[in-house]
Amino acid sequence: MIKNIVLCGVGGQGTVLASKLLAAAAMEQNIPVMSAETIGMAQRGGSVFSHVRIGEGLYSPMIAVGTADLIIGFEPGETVRMLPYLKEGGHVVVSTRAIKPVTATLSESNYDSEPMLEYLKQNVPNLTLIDADKACAEIGSSKVLNMILLGTALRTGVLDFNLEDIEHVMLRTLPEKFHAMNLQALNYTK
Repeated sequence: MIKNIVLCGVGGQGTVLASKLLAAAAMEQNIPVMSAETIGMAQRGGSVFSHVRIGEGLYSPMIAVGTADLIIGFEPGETVRMLPYLKEGGHVVVSTRAIKPVTATLSESNYDSEPMLEYLKQNVPNLTLIDADKACAEIGSSKVLNMILLGTALRTGVLDFNLEDIEHVMLRTLPEKFHAMNLQALNYTK
């Protein structure tokens, strides 16, 4: 069975690393996987999104609109933007932390996550909100948001992986000095 996952956020949040960990976990289990990233102005806080497709019979790394089993949203506005990819009955795991987009900064516009979160609450039956500020403060670093969201996404049961699969890949991928903090983030459940 094919699983389609969209990861979306802004530059610097760890979206690409999370997608690479998912792909590596699939490869470790000899499950075919394809992925693609669109990074754009990521270094300037621009949009970043990744498509990860896991399973037999894949022909393209890009996910068609209305076919994503899971959206992992690192930022509420970017999550709303990617919502057309979600299939009926799909799951969304999203951080509640808003990051003001470059366009809003340049135009001196206001940007608030509340309208985006309300839209998600009204339109996504299978929604998990993560208070990123609280979670990152408890762990002691804002750089673990990707692992918090990845661990939460795994606990939805949508993916055919468990935490140990991702932990194994993460321990091989990241420098040892970051292992303890990232393990704590993957296992964060509050």
